[in-house]
Parts: sequence; C-alpha cells; structure tokens
Amino acid sequence: MRFFKKESPLPEQAPPSTEMDQLRQLVRKAGMPPEAADATFMEIDRIAKMPPGSTEHTIGVSYIDYLTHLPWNRTTDDRLDLKAAKQVLDDQHEGLLEIKNRVLEHLAVRILRSERRHTMLVVDDEKTTRMNLMHVLTKEGYAVETAADGLEAIRLLEKQAFDIVITDLKMEQADGMQVLETAKQKNPDTEVIIITGYATVATAVSAMQKGSYHFLAKPLKLDEIRTTVAKALRPKQTRLDHRGPVLCFVGPPGTGKTSLGLAIAKSMQRRFVRISLAGMKDEAQLRGHRRSYVGALPGRIIQEIRRVETINPVFMLDELDKISQEFKGDPAAVLLEVLDPQQNTHFMDNYLDLPFDLSKVMFIATANTVDTIPEALLDRLEVIELSGYTEQEKVRIAFNHLIPREIETSGLEGRSIDISQAAVVRIIREYTREAGLRGLQRQIAGLCRKIALDQVDQGNDAAPLAITEEAVERLLGPRRHTLEVTQARDRVGVATGLAWTRTGGEIVFVEATQMRGAGQLTLTGSLGTVMRESAQAAMSYIRSHVEAFGIPADFFERHDIHIHIPAGAIPKDGTSAGVPIAAALLSMITGRACRRDTAMTGELTLTGRILPVGGIREKLLAAHRAGVRTVVLPAKNGVDLQSIPDEIKQVLCIIPIEELPGAIEQVLIGRDSLN
Repeated sequence: MRFFKKESPLPEQAPPSTEMDQLRQLVRKAGMPPEAADATFMEIDRIAKMPPGSTEHTIGVSYIDYLTHLPWNRTTDDRLDLKAAKQVLDDQHEGLLEIKNRVLEHLAVRILRSERRHTMLVVDDEKTTRMNLMHVLTKEGYAVETAADGLEAIRLLEKQAFDIVITDLKMEQADGMQVLETAKQKNPDTEVIIITGYATVATAVSAMQKGSYHFLAKPLKLDEIRTTVAKALRPKQTRLDHRGPVLCFVGPPGTGKTSLGLAIAKSMQRRFVRISLAGMKDEAQLRGHRRSYVGALPGRIIQEIRRVETINPVFMLDELDKISQEFKGDPAAVLLEVLDPQQNTHFMDNYLDLPFDLSKVMFIATANTVDTIPEALLDRLEVIELSGYTEQEKVRIAFNHLIPREIETSGLEGRSIDISQAAVVRIIREYTREAGLRGLQRQIAGLCRKIALDQVDQGNDAAPLAITEEAVERLLGPRRHTLEVTQARDRVGVATGLAWTRTGGEIVFVEATQMRGAGQLTLTGSLGTVMRESAQAAMSYIRSHVEAFGIPADFFERHDIHIHIPAGAIPKDGTSAGVPIAAALLSMITGRACRRDTAMTGELTLTGRILPVGGIREKLLAAHRAGVRTVVLPAKNGVDLQSIPDEIKQVLCIIPIEELPGAIEQVLIGRDSLN
C-alpha cells in the first residue's frame, strides 16, 4: 500500500475588495484636483460607517459614483487651423462676416498662445550642471538661457522677464538669494527654483520666505526637475485658458444663431452642448439640488458636461432673453458666476458641493433682444448682432443650402428637378415676410413635398420638372403678402414709419385725422408710454411753430385730433415714431399728402431736433422688403450705414436729416399732387 503525504491546504484567495475600496480606486483614476479628491475620500470614510442598506448609504454611493464619472481633466484637442475653420463656417453659413471674423480671431489667439514657449534661465557655476539642465529643458520645449554666475543672471533679469529661474545657491560674487530677490523685484510672477548641495532647513525657510517656489538638493534627479517645472508653470497655463467676454448672438428668429454655434464647434472640433433657457424659472435647474433632497440631481450645466465627457465643449445658452424669475430663485444670477472668467474656475453646484472648473468651456449665448437681459449679465457678454438677410442673400442661401437639403429630405435626389431663380424670388417676396430664413425654409419644404406627390402620382413616367415663377402659385396657393408701399397711393394724414422689433424691422403706418372739438388728443393702437410721449412732443412742437408751417392760430382750439397706428392688437412702443407722427400730423393739418414710398425714423425733441435711434440695419432691410424707395434717417445715424450691404444702399435713397423741417420737405408733396 502506498501512502501519500497529506497536502497542506491551498492558500486562501485574497478576499474581494470591498465596495469602499472600489470607490477609492475610482477616485484615484478620476483625475480629480487634490482638494476634490481629499473631500471625496472623507465622504467615502463617512459612508463606510453607515449600514449598507440605509438610504443615506445608497445616496452616498450614488454621489461618489457621479463624482468619479465627471471629466475633471479630460479635454479634446482644438483644431487650430484657420483655413479649415473658415471653410467650415463658409460651408455652413452664407455671409455673417463679422461673426466669422470674431471666431477666427479667437482661433488666432489660441494659435499664438499654443506657439508661445515658456522662457527659462538656468544659473549655475558648474558648466556640466548648466548644460545638463539646458538639454533636458530644451527637449521639453522650453526656451532656455544660461548664466555662469549670479552677476550675469542679474544682468539678464534686468533686460528681460523669465517664467522660471533655476539657480544654484552658492556662487561667487552674487549667490542664489540675490538672484531670487532680483527676479521677484523685477517680475513677481517669475517662479524661482533653488538648487544646492548644501541644503539646510534654515536656508530653505529663508528662500521660501523670500518667494522661492521650491528648494531642491543636489545631486539633481531629472524627473524631479521636470515635475517641479511643470507644476510651477501650471498657474500660468491656467490663466491663458480664460476666454474673456462670452459671445452673445442677438437677432431675429431664423437668422441661424443656434446653427452658427454648432458650426463653431465643428470648426474647432469640439463637442457641442445646447440648453434652452426659455421659461427657466428655478435656480436649481442650473445649480442643482442639495443632496438632502430626495431624488436630488446636479444642475443642467454639470449634467451636460458629464454627458459630453469633456471639460472644454462649446456650450450654447439658447434664448437667454426669455429666462424667467420667480420666488424659487433667479437663474440669471447663476449665469453671473458661470460666465465670469474670474469665478467659473470654482463653480459650485449644489449637488456636487465641490468646485468644478468651467474656465475651459467656450460659452455662447443667443437672444432675440438684449432689452430683457439683466444689466449685470449683459456686461459679461460680447454682443454680436445678426440683423437678417437681404433678398439676394436669401436667394444664395436657398440655392446653396435650403433647396439641396429639402430635396434630399423629400426623397427627390437623383431626379431632374430645376427650380428657377425667379421662382425663389417670388417665394421670398409673396410667401414670406421675415428677417430670417425659417419661413422660407418651410415654403421650400412645402414646394418639395408637392413635387414629390406629383412624381409619385406620375410614377416612372415622371418627366424632368422645371419650377418656374408661374408654377409657384399652382403649388403653394395664392400669394400671402403684398407690397403695401408700392401698391398704395399717397394719402393725406398717413405717413410711413420704420420700427424695430425682436423679430426684425417692420413697416408701420401712422394715421392722423381731425374733427370738430376743443383740442383733445386721442391716441390708439396699443401704444406704449414712450410712443405716447413722442406723439405729445410732436404736437407741442407743431403748436409752437404754427406760423412756420402756415397753420391757423386757432386750429387746435377748434379741432380734436386722433392719431392711430393700425394693428391695434399688437403692443407698440419706442422712440422711433416721433418723426413719422409729426409728418402725419402736418400732412393732415396742411392737406399735403405724404409720400407713401418714403419711410422715416427718428426721435423728435421739443426744439425740432432729430435724435439717433437703434436698429438701422433692420429697418433698412424692412424698407427694402416693403418696396420703399427713400428713407429719411437722423443724421447722427450715418455711422450705422457702414454695416449696410451695398445692394441695399444702391436701391434705397437714404437722406440724413438733422431737424424736422428738413424731413417734412422730403416727405410731404404739394396739394396739386393729390389723386
């Protein structure tokens, strides 16, 4: 019988790591800043003492899991190529040169910053040490200069500034302490690293008190030098990441504000985030809820940052002007912190309860108007206005972008479909009346659907189709808009004015009539306070100059006057109506008709001066769309004409006027011209 020796039992497997150990491992891999990591480890230690089945334990584990999945230090590389970025912007959008140039300026700054080399000064009386440090730092991409002693280093510091100074402590004539004092005196931002083979606690303390960044002992370890230099430069690199003003695209609906943000992200090869602020009334939607609430979540900003898994996306805050304010807090107040480069490096979300760096995010805001944006928030924005498109720009956009897109969407690609330019012009003039492109896109989409229906009905027998100007009415129905100005006659007491709204420029007609009475003034048409005051100012000016206008002295005592602006269901306000109201009044009183094809804008004072107003580009575009031929503008708005497209200035006769009598002579015609 064979006896076998009893084998010793197998060593027990190491017990599986606990849930808390796994969380600690996730924290180490998350790349958190040291302060956030320390706070997270303390939170893990706290929940480790709780019963695993308790609610607080579950909430704590979910919280740690959320923290470890945030992109604390993950970024995407920017494509710093101006030609490629310009090509993307031109492919996505027609015109908009000012905005495109602003984006290219931003990229140019980034390119110059990335090309900037940090400067180093190495000071040591041992040639071998100098050469070794110079070789190592040059390979890291730094611009390095050397000095053989302290006096030579001080002379170099007098001539130029350095980001980092690495100096030996013991040198003849001038030691490292003198180099340190000179460097800090000339430029407090210069970091000084002292190296020595005679390190003592006293000298290290003295160097730190004088502003030394670090104190290293010889013999030097090259990895230690690289790490120390990188840490010393980190605050300088962080300061370069601050973006300055936040771009805010302001313009009427349909002008491409949101899609422009997407094109910017594509041109820079960054990820794109968009949240709509319209109707947002709870501060917690942006800043999050505290974990004491059941079902607490971070705010939308942190949620979107986690979703895109990078800390440097293009982040669009859409509809900034429609943000609400209620008892639950002011969301605009949160944006003051988010959009401020001096504060958003430590953005505090209520759920995270830890500072999160938002300085690398490129924020872009959009709005229809800046009137409802809080002043403090507006101060942090660089407003760039999108004023709408001219007719020729719309035609180019239709053929280059809208028609190809809708043909593909309607399944017509590959078929012979030819839409003439005259057909597109008719759609623009008779089926849309807007500053943007949304209505034009809808009409083109409707046209393509009608074509698709005809193609399916005809089957394989479908012949090549040419959409002419006459075919538009057959497919889209009767025209929906007419040119009120060109198709109406000159009338007494009816003046053409120009107004600006959040949907772009518009034509308004001011009507005035008289009746027997005792000098009462009636204003109708849903007029706001400012417009009512403009009417009263126009009346006061005319009454004080009755002789100059040939008005009987007792006219106002024997007549009541009624001023009306049609479309009474639409509220109207602003300073632009002063001149057209005065023109309508003088036309009614003197019996001279107003030129229907001459539009006016401007604020009127009691002395007859015409003051400048805003929205000139939008108003001129509206005048062009409506068929106006002559526009009377305040003379001080002449500087605004530089941004007007040449195609508009060639069609419109623009007359600058400083006082009301000059405007009246341009607008009113003689009695013998009445129809």
